[in-house]
Amino acid sequence: MEDAVTAAGARTETGLIPLPRDTRPEDGAFHPGPGTVLDAGPGTEATAAWLRGTVGAATGLPLPPGTAGDGKGGTDGGSTPGDGGSASGDGGAIRLRVDAETADALGPEGYRLTVDSDGVSLLGGGAAGVFWGAQTLRQLLGADAHRRAPLRPGHRWSVPAVRIEDAPRFAWRGMMLDVARHFLPKDGVLRYIDLLAAHKLNVLHFHLTDDQGWRIEIQRYPRLTEAGAWRERTKLGHRASPLWDERPHGGYYTQDDIREIVAYAAARHITVVPEIDIPGHSQAAITAYPELGNTDVIDTNSLKVWDTWGVNPNVLAPTDNALRFYEGVLEEVLALFPSRFVHIGGDECPKDQWRASPHAQARMKELGLADEDELQSWFIRHFDRWLTDRGRRLIGWDEILEGGLAPGAAVSSWRGYAGGIAAARAGHDVVMCPEQQVYLDHRQHGGPDEPVPIGYVRTLEDVYRFEPVPPQLTPEEAARVLGTQANVWTEVMESQQRLDYQVFPRLAAFAEVAWSQLPPPEDRDQAGFTRRMADHYRRLDALGVDYRPPGGPLPWQRRPGLLGRPIEGSPPNV
Repeated sequence: MEDAVTAAGARTETGLIPLPRDTRPEDGAFHPGPGTVLDAGPGTEATAAWLRGTVGAATGLPLPPGTAGDGKGGTDGGSTPGDGGSASGDGGAIRLRVDAETADALGPEGYRLTVDSDGVSLLGGGAAGVFWGAQTLRQLLGADAHRRAPLRPGHRWSVPAVRIEDAPRFAWRGMMLDVARHFLPKDGVLRYIDLLAAHKLNVLHFHLTDDQGWRIEIQRYPRLTEAGAWRERTKLGHRASPLWDERPHGGYYTQDDIREIVAYAAARHITVVPEIDIPGHSQAAITAYPELGNTDVIDTNSLKVWDTWGVNPNVLAPTDNALRFYEGVLEEVLALFPSRFVHIGGDECPKDQWRASPHAQARMKELGLADEDELQSWFIRHFDRWLTDRGRRLIGWDEILEGGLAPGAAVSSWRGYAGGIAAARAGHDVVMCPEQQVYLDHRQHGGPDEPVPIGYVRTLEDVYRFEPVPPQLTPEEAARVLGTQANVWTEVMESQQRLDYQVFPRLAAFAEVAWSQLPPPEDRDQAGFTRRMADHYRRLDALGVDYRPPGGPLPWQRRPGLLGRPIEGSPPNV
């Protein structure tokens, strides 16, 4: 169990991840039973439904609706559950409220959770705060509350008496999931939304298009999925590997699938931010519609969906046709995703074809652009204006800084901290996701059994030391850091098992960095976090997560003979 510093400076114990802002254990416990009711006030109905569907399924408790006085040992509707009733152990109430005082003190995602022998009071600053508090309640019930059915019918459940006050550090707490390199079926995406919610993460950055596959149905352009959603074969391991999986690989989400994913996430207070990558990482689109490419440089009709990894030279041509095409794509994307932000990529766009293209050079001269970097900026600025006119905001990888940053754009700072620092100092919003710290495709250990080792070693402890806000920023500049996300690129994650192994347990450490008010990295309590992880591993077991064990990969988690690309030493702090 972890020693957590309370607001008063005392030290108390909690086994929760992420670590709450203030936790005060008290004597006793609440024992929910068949008579326990859910007293859900206005604005909390969705959390009540979630509790019945998840915690109710795991515990076997019906959790019927009712007012606080209906359950045996229930509360009388006051601000804490101990205002009245007896501790029968068979009833009581779980009281959910959206509370203005909590909102004023902790914001819409903050909550106050009070447990005593008579029941539970959960006050949220908003509906999201109630939901995050319910996630904490589930953890307090124990690991088996994370299963899908009760293990022991009639088991006496127990919630320790406690007072918790909690709120997130950052508004953007995300994970980027790449489904273009390896497709993850819809059920797998829904499962990951639940895993994000269990860790109080609230953004799923959905990387839907790349050279290796186009994963979203666009009705106006059916060949994007007919031709662009599958490839003939796939490189096994790093791109220098001689090995291939000769099976075709592919898949895509219908528009109804996307609607379901977005609605499922919204019910869990998670925003799905779509990414449609331009002007690079576009070979799948060019394969489907060859006129999108630089046809005066290469034979775009000969291209296929890319079957290997790395930076691809085939990029969009700077034509009005390409602009209109992607406007058509984005019109359908906006109809499916209510997210305020839309990610347009903008990374790793080689300029060689533009330099060799008479048409691209003529376009640069026509537009008065000095070089190819400014031509890329022209692409980005066009879609920044286009999205702004429709009430949305553009966000892109930090290469969008090159050639001049679009006025309203936000930046995902992936190549290090430098892009985010430059953007924040220029008055732009930033999501910090430096590859040296929070790229979860990077290996977790330097040992020989680590499967397909990519990049620097980034251990659980390393991720726990990650600090999203660089010390160089002034308080005003630091306020531009919307938050942080961990990025999951799936070139070497061909299955859910491989995905789980790379993501967990490090996502638990990342979630605490994103949510909790932690001290500077050098002062963080690694030993205490490790003790709390002992409890959390049991939760992950109950959730069926195939995480990397602390002692190293299990035999079936290894990938002997598959070439990786390990980088030795400590990553640079750039």
